Amino acid sequence: MYGRNHWTLCWYITIAFLVNASLPTTIAKETLPEHKSPDDTYTLALHKALLFFNAQKCNFCVEMLSNSNGAAGKLPNNNGIPWRGDSGLNDGNITTDVTEGLVGGYYDAGDNAKFHFPMSYAMTMLSWSLIEYNHKYKAIGEYDHLRELIKWGTDYLLLTFNSSATKIYQIHAQITYLAYLPDDHYCWQRPEDMDYPRPVQTLSSGPDLAGEMAAALAAASIVFRDDTAYSKKLVKGAKTVFAFARDFGRRTRYSRGNPFIEPYYNSSGYFDEYMWGSAWLYYATGNVSYITLATNHGLFRNSKAFSGNLDLSVLSWDNKLPAAMLLLTRLWIFLNPGYPYEDMLRTYHNMTTISAIHKQLKSQCVVSETFLFIGGLIQLNHGRPQPLPYVANAAFLASLFVDYMNAAGAPGFFCGPNFISLDMLQRFATSQMDYILGKNPMKMSYVVGFGNQFPRHVHHRGASIPHDNKKYSCTGGWKWRDSRNPDPNNITGAMVGGPDRFDQFRDVRTNYNYTEPTLAGNAGLVAALVSLTNSGGHGIDENTIFSEIPPFFPQSSPAPAPALWKP
Repeated sequence: MYGRNHWTLCWYITIAFLVNASLPTTIAKETLPEHKSPDDTYTLALHKALLFFNAQKCNFCVEMLSNSNGAAGKLPNNNGIPWRGDSGLNDGNITTDVTEGLVGGYYDAGDNAKFHFPMSYAMTMLSWSLIEYNHKYKAIGEYDHLRELIKWGTDYLLLTFNSSATKIYQIHAQITYLAYLPDDHYCWQRPEDMDYPRPVQTLSSGPDLAGEMAAALAAASIVFRDDTAYSKKLVKGAKTVFAFARDFGRRTRYSRGNPFIEPYYNSSGYFDEYMWGSAWLYYATGNVSYITLATNHGLFRNSKAFSGNLDLSVLSWDNKLPAAMLLLTRLWIFLNPGYPYEDMLRTYHNMTTISAIHKQLKSQCVVSETFLFIGGLIQLNHGRPQPLPYVANAAFLASLFVDYMNAAGAPGFFCGPNFISLDMLQRFATSQMDYILGKNPMKMSYVVGFGNQFPRHVHHRGASIPHDNKKYSCTGGWKWRDSRNPDPNNITGAMVGGPDRFDQFRDVRTNYNYTEPTLAGNAGLVAALVSLTNSGGHGIDENTIFSEIPPFFPQSSPAPAPALWKP
């Protein structure tokens, strides 16, 4: 593998040259050192980061699911968040095609809305991290906990469309509308006290939303392969919702022209979800039609992967392109399936932003200092508010790529004429995570409950209202929203939006740009932390993800049905 122009994540990777400016441009071959984290602070932060998902559960004490005996039951109250209780029990109760309602899932951020697009993405990311690093989760005692968190999400996602059908005509996109007063933004109430309407947004098209749902269900099916019945249920749901996503007559972005969605989680396109969803379905099923789609030239072209747009190399709840290409690069690195997939897999591996950086900055592997905050944080959203979710994702992709390369026996890769050692890339990932955890100009940990100094005025309804057995009305809760007092309930593990472009942070509850956490942001944080922790050893689980893929043979496989793979 050494000497080839590997898929380089140059948007992230080249920052290492600035973070490690004293290092020579050309590095001799070297073996990747152990991930270094004194006292393994990443493990401690990971324990806390997972607790955030417990706090975001909608209806966390009661869950209608089948146990091994097929009986539905009440879960023990061991959620670990004493200031949370049952909530959202009437969600979806008037939705005609959902017999069980839409109870469960996760609240998105500091409000009480449930947005299924970022929720699905968060479940995909959690599953990916567990598939790659299950040995680490087991070593720190979080394996079963994370599986429970993922199942909580996928059980809910299976309710958002008719997952027992083979063909569907609509999906549910979110709860609530956030347009008519009172709503989740106007009211400042604990989820347990909500007494305003929570209508369901139902759509007849949505390739981006459905594609991400398919990715979440397919990835989770790999997590639960030891539970055959549930894994098959997830695969069936993933196939059904992905077929909906691919329906040519339903290819309108789920948020397009929708005033209830566009201001919050507007989708910029859906071809990245096609690549992402088909990649996960291939790993989940071994069906060649999905890898044929994922490596289709038309899909690659329509996703604008070669457009030179640097934003497309930044992973987020909206843009899955860099993650999808890394996931497919994994196939090329370890299995090298050959014709007819070789060309596109090699392209995914070799490209991302080398040419774009060269054209825009006139120098390969040199990034302008405008991409860094003064304190060393990479700016992946142009200095706009809430930078940390993008940074955590970048740290995860960089660290995971290092583990892929190290497992393949490659000491580094070339970015243009310059050799990038894996050590340099690893130090970039740790530098960004260390910034989030407190090594920054503010000396502030942006993960609640981690370190001595962290946000105390989080933009979060449940955390800001006392757990005092009193019900506060929609507007009665405003006094807690506007209070200058610290949160009475720490929402442990929540990663807030983060500092501004000058590395400054205002710990003010009403300024959500600084102090609001999100489900998608914490999913990236969890993934990055587990990739960087020392606990449980180093490296990835190389083979589990491939267990459904049959051996590759020289002869060509039959062409899949055009309706599935045509871009």
